[in-house]
Amino acid sequence: MNRQENAETIALQALGWLVGNEDLLPVFLGATGASVGDLASSAKQPAFLGSVLDFLVMDDAWVMAFCDAVNLPYHAPMQARAALPGGEQVNWT
Repeated sequence: MNRQENAETIALQALGWLVGNEDLLPVFLGATGASVGDLASSAKQPAFLGSVLDFLVMDDAWVMAFCDAVNLPYHAPMQARAALPGGEQVNWT
């Protein structure tokens, strides 16, 4: 599995975790403007998967809860985000 495929897998796991979280899912939907019906079709788009990880990494507690739930190291979501469109590190110098 290549780096982007691995990142997409982690993002899909994060999306599944969000869908199963009744408190956080409405926050995610409000932040992205997506509806529950949009999730299945959007989950095939790497840019949308990047937005899932962008949302997740906004809060350390969310990252830890997700990683604990799926048995990943805490740095995995950020590494996955870097491998998806829009996740490149910007060097301002």
